[in-house]
Amino acid sequence: MTFGSLFTGFGGMDLGLEAAGLRCIWQAENDPDACIIRDHYWPHVPNLGDVCAVEWGGVECPDLVCGGDPCQENSRANTRGQSPKHPSLAHEFLRCVAELRPRFVLRENPPARPDAPWPWREFRARLERLGYAVLPFRLRACCLGAEQRRERVFLLAEIPDDDSIRRDPLPQSLRDRSQDAYQSFRAVLDGRDAAPSWAEACAAALRRGDDGLPRWVHRAAIRGLGNAVAPPVAYEIGRRLMEAVKC
Repeated sequence: MTFGSLFTGFGGMDLGLEAAGLRCIWQAENDPDACIIRDHYWPHVPNLGDVCAVEWGGVECPDLVCGGDPCQENSRANTRGQSPKHPSLAHEFLRCVAELRPRFVLRENPPARPDAPWPWREFRARLERLGYAVLPFRLRACCLGAEQRRERVFLLAEIPDDDSIRRDPLPQSLRDRSQDAYQSFRAVLDGRDAAPSWAEACAAALRRGDDGLPRWVHRAAIRGLGNAVAPPVAYEIGRRLMEAVKC
């Protein structure tokens, strides 16, 4: 299966999906600091840049479009109601889906405030208007062996196929055998020189310092790590999706 990555950032979701066996055919990221990381780990994957400027009619359609659109307007962490530096781009996510119409869509965002402009319910409703069947679920990174809680709401959507038996790609037992899943993820990464050091650096950094990070970590790196999806989470979702597709 192939996937396209929106709002790629440091590529946490991409790393996990690739470990599960999916292949990335394009990414979309315009933050200069994040692009340094992206260009290092995915030098042969095209970067489409700013999603607002992409003409999707000329882009190859993957099996899955995934991403976590900027969440400052939605996140409960913004309790003061401050104007976000990065407004929500959920409408651009939906524009991509509407024009490409991939078989699967995976959207990630934190649990939303009551006044959030793009809570998961609204995003799900828009996907359903486009003809998708949508499965919402919550998942914490700590349940899959990560060093931080990182609770997120995911939406996994699929275009219904009347000619095939529909299977639930993410059964209720998603978090069963979570530790085994994390060990499997690490075993897959053992064959990639760069990935283990990336994962270990994240884990080590989150255990140090007064604020959880060592002083030498650049603020851009802190922001990038905070925005990234924990790779073990993306790996488990991708693994179960691949299993369901093969059935």
